[in-house]
Amino acid sequence: MNKSTVLTIKRLCTIAVVTLIFSACSSRKHTVKPGNAARAANAMSQLKSRQLYRFITDWTGVQYRLGGLDKRGIDCSGFALLLQKDIYGNSLPRRSRDQADKVKQKNLSNLDEGDLIFFSFGGGAVDHVGVYLNNNFFVHASTTRGVVVDDLNIPAYQRAIVKAGSLRN
Repeated sequence: MNKSTVLTIKRLCTIAVVTLIFSACSSRKHTVKPGNAARAANAMSQLKSRQLYRFITDWTGVQYRLGGLDKRGIDCSGFALLLQKDIYGNSLPRRSRDQADKVKQKNLSNLDEGDLIFFSFGGGAVDHVGVYLNNNFFVHASTTRGVVVDDLNIPAYQRAIVKAGSLRN
């Protein structure tokens, strides 16, 4: 097999794994809707950055661990920190609320691949962060499902979004 065929097979396998991960979580009514696995796989396939694609597929499924920064477990701000550093060369503070202070705010409809999205599930300060991909999908370290690609249109996320923006000028 040539290099192109091997890469195509690897991509198809990755999409299949992402699809299985989402279907395994489909009983969680507030986070995964039927059909989202295919849409998430489609969002991944449309990423402009192949390096970002590889980074996400490499981390997908890594369990959540508060304060974690490696494959044994990672939290949301650690995941955003590593992604921004490895893919875009950006440095971020460790905590999500401090990360939110570093972004130039943007309207949700103007987000670009790699922009950060901040949430408040506790009803106050920022307590969660994800990285925007495209077509209203983002990647984050979920406390219950680990590193996953999710749909921003899910009502729980829509209610919790407090800020989104870019580290780029």
